[in-house]
Amino acid sequence: MNPQALLRSARRRVVLIALAGGVPLALALGLLAMRMAGFDAGSVALTLALLAAAGLATWRARRLDARWLVARLDEQPRFEDSADLLFATPETLNPLQRRQRARIEQRLRATPPDLRPRWPWPRLLACSGIALLVAVAAMLWPRDAGMATADVRDGGAVHSAVTTPPALRGARLEVTPPAYTGQPTSAGEKLDARALQGSRLHWQLRFAPQPQRAWLQFHDGRRLPLQRDGDRWQAGETLQRSGLYRIVAEPALAEAGRAWRLEVVPDRPPQVKVIEPAQTLSQAAPRQRRWPLRFEASDDFGVAAGALLELTTAKGSGENIDFQQRRVELAGGGTATARRFAHDVDLGALGVGPGDEVVARLTVRDNRAPQPQQARSPSLILRLPSEQEVQTSDLEGAIKKVMPAYFRSQRQIILDAEALLKQRGALDADTFPRRSDAIGVDQRILRLRYGQFLGEEAEGGAKPPPTGDHLPTGDAPADDHAHDDGHDHGHEQAGNAGAAPAFGSATDVLAEYGHTHDHAEAATLLDPQTRAILKAALDQMWQSEGQLRQGHPDKALPYAYKALGFIKQVQQAERVYLARVGPELPPIDMARRMGGKREGLGNRGLQLPPRAGGDATPADVWRALATADAAVDLDALSRWLDAHPQAVPDPLDLAAAIDDLRQQPGCRACRQRLRDQLWPALSRAPGPPPRRDAADAMGRRYLDALAAPRESAR
Repeated sequence: MNPQALLRSARRRVVLIALAGGVPLALALGLLAMRMAGFDAGSVALTLALLAAAGLATWRARRLDARWLVARLDEQPRFEDSADLLFATPETLNPLQRRQRARIEQRLRATPPDLRPRWPWPRLLACSGIALLVAVAAMLWPRDAGMATADVRDGGAVHSAVTTPPALRGARLEVTPPAYTGQPTSAGEKLDARALQGSRLHWQLRFAPQPQRAWLQFHDGRRLPLQRDGDRWQAGETLQRSGLYRIVAEPALAEAGRAWRLEVVPDRPPQVKVIEPAQTLSQAAPRQRRWPLRFEASDDFGVAAGALLELTTAKGSGENIDFQQRRVELAGGGTATARRFAHDVDLGALGVGPGDEVVARLTVRDNRAPQPQQARSPSLILRLPSEQEVQTSDLEGAIKKVMPAYFRSQRQIILDAEALLKQRGALDADTFPRRSDAIGVDQRILRLRYGQFLGEEAEGGAKPPPTGDHLPTGDAPADDHAHDDGHDHGHEQAGNAGAAPAFGSATDVLAEYGHTHDHAEAATLLDPQTRAILKAALDQMWQSEGQLRQGHPDKALPYAYKALGFIKQVQQAERVYLARVGPELPPIDMARRMGGKREGLGNRGLQLPPRAGGDATPADVWRALATADAAVDLDALSRWLDAHPQAVPDPLDLAAAIDDLRQQPGCRACRQRLRDQLWPALSRAPGPPPRRDAADAMGRRYLDALAAPRESAR
């Protein structure tokens, strides 16, 4: 341990000893001053006493310097009166002194001495006892002894004369939340309050000297008188709306003080969550008899134990629909803040049949008094299948026991292929290609599904052998099913071999070179750009399918990822063209064309509707506040704030700024503060029209084509 560490340890012990004795005395003196002269005087006295204790501790610690440390080390014989060598500069020492210094440092590191002062327990206990006696005396001191008014006696008559204006010496505000919340009463010396609507507020104020009258002045003009009870002034009110208030007395207080805030916290209505069913619209299974419903209701201060379930049945079809409503009382379970309600609807008891619908909605209430708040769940609809659907389901159940496989998405095909690659080492030589072929079949089904949007036809059925110029020439998906339309064109040609085609016959030409069942409407469902992207996706699906069918999922993944990217682009296409429908426009009167007559034409001038002007009060006040001596209509601004509290972020801040300027009309800082608070309420000026986007390549070509005739004319 070096000498500096020993010195710091000793100084730290000295500081702790000084604070241990001085802090209790400072607290006792602060308490005594507060009881004798009020809270402000007590705070000042406590601060000064703590500063004095800290200063004394610092002074005593600084007395321990290098000379003190050398003297304490030289008191021990093993340091041989050579401790001063530890603080000397090595360059100024001769070889003998440096050797002696090394020996002293070695002894100091081996067994460092404890130079810290001992704890003076008798003196510390004496300081604590004195502080305790002073604190007890302060608690027994009469609090209002220094606030009594002077009694002036003249000829046996007693006259109470107030020599100084009254001042607020103590305050206490109790906030009692509504009983239904179950929250305890809170109290404190802060006169600002933020509580639930309906809370009970109780003020207790102390003045010295006592005023003749006192009341609470609210910013909206209301007055709440304070009633005197001994040396206390009390008042109570139920908190219903947010506001600001001041403490006013007669004669006037020595210090007006700032405006205090009362902020109302509204009680939020309960929340209802549907647990079962998972979706709003449910399709009932054939011959379903019960419909389970599960709800969960939550609230900060408790949900009522009972809830109301409304069931509405819609029977019939077309215009002959009959509605019936039933109400069921439900009892909830769980805690008061989170209750669960469950009910199984008996469809047979409701009398619903095939094709009917049942609508359920739960209404819950909270424990708010006197008027509880309600919340309703979203409407849940159960649609029963029609008789035809029931018969079809029965028939399918009789002849088919396995549901058909769903169409897999491109992303799912990629996931399946990646999962198969991870399991490659654990599968035998026959299982791996078989599972890869199954994924390839899913890829084929998905490719045909998207191919319908390009006018392609479903694969399947007998196919004639490829002959002549119908042989596939590439790997494009169009080659895969160019003749894969489900029709046996080979038999059609064989049946008509005996009949020679007539030259110019549209029927024979269509039968030879086309398909009469192809419709251009299906092929033009998408715009050309989207159609090209989808065609590229089908190409990649074709490549992926081929690799999967051959048992190479690793080679198929790049094509599958490209196909997924193209599909995402198709899903984000800007326009989708529907099938063309011929519009029925009125016929054009050729006699009126190019005649130049304007009879019967209306006024085509654009008439802009006048813009409704808003309330100019905040703008007028904002402009008036810019001038130091301009008159400001604060009453009009207060009325505007009461009518438009949502126009500013915090209405209470604006009300406080108005009140400050009302109390101090000549305060420039108050004017600027109010002007800043009004800025969010001012209407914004309309911005300039947006600039037109720059022309793209096609637009530039169009503009160049328009400018070409002008240049040639020049």
